[in-house]
Amino acid sequence: MLTRLRRSLAVLVLCLPCLSVTPSVTLAADAPADPRARIEAAAQTAMAAIQKGPRDIALGEEGSLKLPASYGFIPRVEAAAMLAAQGSHTGKGFYGLIVGEELDGFLVLEYEDAGYVKDEDARDWDAAKLLDSLREGTEAGNEERRQMGVPEYSVVGWVEAPNYDVATHRLVWSASVRTKGAENRGDGVNYNTYVLGREGYFSMNLVTSLASIDKEKPAARELLAALDFHEGKRYADFNSSTDKVAEYGLAALIGGIAAKKLGLLATLGIFLAKFWKVGALAFVGLGAGARKFFGKKDAS
Repeated sequence: MLTRLRRSLAVLVLCLPCLSVTPSVTLAADAPADPRARIEAAAQTAMAAIQKGPRDIALGEEGSLKLPASYGFIPRVEAAAMLAAQGSHTGKGFYGLIVGEELDGFLVLEYEDAGYVKDEDARDWDAAKLLDSLREGTEAGNEERRQMGVPEYSVVGWVEAPNYDVATHRLVWSASVRTKGAENRGDGVNYNTYVLGREGYFSMNLVTSLASIDKEKPAARELLAALDFHEGKRYADFNSSTDKVAEYGLAALIGGIAAKKLGLLATLGIFLAKFWKVGALAFVGLGAGARKFFGKKDAS
């Protein structure tokens, strides 16, 4: 079990260069100048700050996550510093990262205060058209990636077609994504889960590989079920007279808006294939922290 947590954190450390979101966190002035040292220091700090389940994780005024046993939560500050050490940054809605015994990847927890997202389009949406929209949005994003000199991505297909539960206002969908020109490196997968609220929505996205997704889906769904809004902030609490309505509907969380983020985490398959070769970088500082996390030695 401990080995699985180490693998999850190793993947986290190595795939962070794939991330590139709105900057809001920067490295401390006294952070080590050497990139390797920065990563090691950030990993040690993150492991020292990890919060072990079961426990309630407060998510501002909006809601909370009932973190189950066998999972760990890396809070916003330490998780953002870990991202920053890799040259990646987080937006204001970023809450932290989730790792666990059953995960080879990790989950990114965020909140978007977009307003009340209408879900009527879920009644008659077409999965094939949504996939086309996702591909078109990803291709549009590739133009910006070319200008930035970062890898371009293509959407391979659905891993799980969009599924919206009208009773719980939870959305799940997943697509496999491949770096253009990358052959035989494996596909990265974002397993995207959302819960809608009165003033916005939480997203909790599992970053993993196509080879691992089937065994990790139950964990992602377990965590989605444990994520909820406070009374008064729930979807059913919407007041059409006073509350802001989002500028887009539910389909946008699968199409255009989702496409902007899809490529950010898409190359995980490459890192899954390679991270054991650079284990010294990934594991420095993590072993002691992981042992502390579980309170026992690695039996593997």
